[in-house]
Amino acid sequence: MFGRVKPLDAILATAEKKSLHRSLGPVQLTLLGVGAIIGTGIFVLTAAAAQKAGPGMMWSFVIAGAICAVAALCYSELASMVPVSGSAYTYSYAVVGELLAWMVGWALILEYAVAASAVSVGWSGYFMGLLKSLTGFELPALLSSGPAWSLSGVDFSHGIINVPAIFVALAVTSLLVIGTKESATFNAILVAIKVAALTMFIVFTLPLMKGEHFMPFAPNGWFGPAGSSGLGIVGAAASIFFAYVGFDAVSTAAEETKNPQRNVPIGLIGSLALCTVFYLLVAAGAIGAVGAQPTATGVQPGSTEFAMQCAALAKQGQVPLVCSNEALAHVLRAVNFSVAGDLIGLAANLALPSVILMMLYGQTRIFFVMARDGLLPEKLATVHPKWKTPHIVTMITGVFVAVAAALLPVGQLADISNSGTLFAFLMVSIAVLILRVRDPKRHRPFRTPLVWVVAPIAIVGCLVLYFNLPVEAMLVLPVWGGLGLIVYFAYGYRKSHIGRGLVEVHEADADAPPQPVPPV
Repeated sequence: MFGRVKPLDAILATAEKKSLHRSLGPVQLTLLGVGAIIGTGIFVLTAAAAQKAGPGMMWSFVIAGAICAVAALCYSELASMVPVSGSAYTYSYAVVGELLAWMVGWALILEYAVAASAVSVGWSGYFMGLLKSLTGFELPALLSSGPAWSLSGVDFSHGIINVPAIFVALAVTSLLVIGTKESATFNAILVAIKVAALTMFIVFTLPLMKGEHFMPFAPNGWFGPAGSSGLGIVGAAASIFFAYVGFDAVSTAAEETKNPQRNVPIGLIGSLALCTVFYLLVAAGAIGAVGAQPTATGVQPGSTEFAMQCAALAKQGQVPLVCSNEALAHVLRAVNFSVAGDLIGLAANLALPSVILMMLYGQTRIFFVMARDGLLPEKLATVHPKWKTPHIVTMITGVFVAVAAALLPVGQLADISNSGTLFAFLMVSIAVLILRVRDPKRHRPFRTPLVWVVAPIAIVGCLVLYFNLPVEAMLVLPVWGGLGLIVYFAYGYRKSHIGRGLVEVHEADADAPPQPVPPV
């Protein structure tokens, strides 16, 4: 299991034999990254971050962005060396072996699927809010939200199924089945819309900033009150880390990228830098304009106690930022920019589908490459003859995401997704160090600077954020991992190409294909 390591040359050769169509350039890659990163964190998670950290969420964005930056440098080195689909899964397979690669791929499934479902639910809330604002129409609550889930059971009194979330998940799935090129073009338009909307928000709110709105700056401290988990500035950073996951999705597009040795690092680091600047400016504008104090210290967003506190404030005619389901639109309306608030709501409705698109995009490519290695049924790796996309796995993934979005609340989904994300980032940071020792002479189109400093910082950062997630979210990863081990030993261990001694492409054979892209 641990000895089943797939050589990098074999990975590259196999990818060439069953490759996806290369159509994406550096600008499209950067836009794909921006499309995945800017969206959920700003439009959906800003209120939750405020409840956890208050104005201190400014530091939360910095912490999450800094850890993502060092992880992105590690990703860039491996992605430029191994320009194939699969992201952290492929890198782990080449460095630490099949078992851990399977666990990373399994964690990425958790990351992308839960994230896509969470954003679908977030879009549903914005859509219904804007629809009610413009037309007065609203779906019955039973059809616009899923049931409440708890250890004691399922409560259908406030919702049964989220119909709008099903619609957006299946619509985005259909777009991806048609083709990556079309999806990237569509995404570029949405990125332009939401960047314009966020720029408008910054222009309107920054001149209204008041210093008193930043005090107290950290009502829950750095790590939350004693006995709590997932609160404070670091707890908020662990949650909003979810909003930075888009740069990982860029690396999964390597096999469909022209000149990936040059373009993938540009897409990764460029999208992360652009998005971090927006995050900080928008957060500063929101806090400075209306304040961002939690309803009470030590109270988790999404908890029953939090819901009761928001309901009590609403009866008094108060809706603080932390209680809003459409945070940015709420801020603009609160400072008497109602039309601008509606425009922000419209932009969110247009923008969030692009985030769903990238999450589904990354998910289907992970499935694709795992099936190509025999760890999942190889039928899933079938590429459509006309659309050149892995249509079977795309449709299956879309259905599961739609079902989850229909039945699960958005509350803790981001934290659950983060547990898988952080594990994947941790493994990539370890893999880049191992490969520097094991294969130091291999050509690296992009080299992580100060790798023996940067990679350990990434490893420690991922661990710190993981252990500052809420307890329930931390427990999801080992439970999901246990299920993954069952699947692996029941199917993947026996069907694995490496385990069965199947070498699809011998590098020395006369008919072996050339490297996908010559070194820069």
